[in-house]
Amino acid sequence: MRDFRKMAVWAKAHTLTLTVYRMTSQFPTEELYGLTSQIRRAAASVPANIAEGCGRGGEKELAHFLRIAAGSASELEYHLLLARDLSLVPENVYVPLNDDVNEVKRMLNAYIKTLKADS
Repeated sequence: MRDFRKMAVWAKAHTLTLTVYRMTSQFPTEELYGLTSQIRRAAASVPANIAEGCGRGGEKELAHFLRIAAGSASELEYHLLLARDLSLVPENVYVPLNDDVNEVKRMLNAYIKTLKADS
């Protein structure tokens, strides 16, 4: 088993999740059970799946959960775009968040490739 806290991709995803939670706290209350919830769930799913994969038996299972995390990151990417297009997130907040999401996706994909190369 790996310690997910020592993984750079988990740390980046965790920081992104904290940022997303702070940002969505400014959303209108009518979005609490809509877009706010969707964005938060997608964001938290990324580091949670990384952690779950680290707690599993082997590299094949880890790669599986990393792929799920990458899917959640893509979902987050879309929800952030939607929030921007609905004028809930200003462009100057959206751009760095989107950059962070894409960096997490790149890190996940690189790690998945590394696991495949090792097997």
